[in-house]
Amino acid sequence: MNSRRLFVLWHAPQIVGFQSDRCFERDIVPKLKFSVDRFAPREGGYSRGAEGHELILQTALSVLVEHGYQAMTLRRIAAECGLKAGHITYYFKSKDDLVRALLQMIAGSYREAIEATAENAGGDPEQKLKNLIRFILEDGRTKQTMFLFPELWALANHDPFVKERVNEMYMPEHAYIETVVEEMNPALTAKDRQNVAALILSSLEGIAVFAGYGKIWEDRMDSLEELACDCFVAFVKAMKPGDKVGAERLSIA
Repeated sequence: MNSRRLFVLWHAPQIVGFQSDRCFERDIVPKLKFSVDRFAPREGGYSRGAEGHELILQTALSVLVEHGYQAMTLRRIAAECGLKAGHITYYFKSKDDLVRALLQMIAGSYREAIEATAENAGGDPEQKLKNLIRFILEDGRTKQTMFLFPELWALANHDPFVKERVNEMYMPEHAYIETVVEEMNPALTAKDRQNVAALILSSLEGIAVFAGYGKIWEDRMDSLEELACDCFVAFVKAMKPGDKVGAERLSIA
């Protein structure tokens, strides 16, 4: 039964007559505002205020991505900002305070990007889901994401504060998927929607792990994006209230 279920799920596009197509054009995938690639240090040195705060956080992010958490010391961040170490404490009393602010900045950027995927869908719930799928997988194609999140996951294993913040970062995506699933299939129960959202989100994260930046199946990401869009749309539409696996409801010709 399990092998049949998997076959039906991953062949859902053919079963229900989907035509493989791009989820949407890459140029409307929302960009994350905290991206290291978009950051250029301000000329003229350091200023107290919003610019100095952003400079420190962007530099901390760059160090974390390029060198790892252990290298992300206040002294190193200050040096790369062109500041004295004491200036960092004007904004952040400790490394924990800086990490807290950095994670808040990252989480806020993801929330804004998720909102942008909804706006780009024009009110179509199926397109909303496809847009979010594409955003998550396109994000996984960046060095920043594939270097940043393993550092955060590893740190979360030993630091309850970081674990809580990392979990919080995934909650908006889960809640958004749950809302879209309800729009696509109103008959599903709240528990059904929660389970489907968890399945979709965890599956997409797994795809990024194996086909993201520098990974073994990176060259297959375009095809995997198309499959993920078609399969999960079909899955959500086919599921019935109380189904353990919604794709089981699909018939094989």
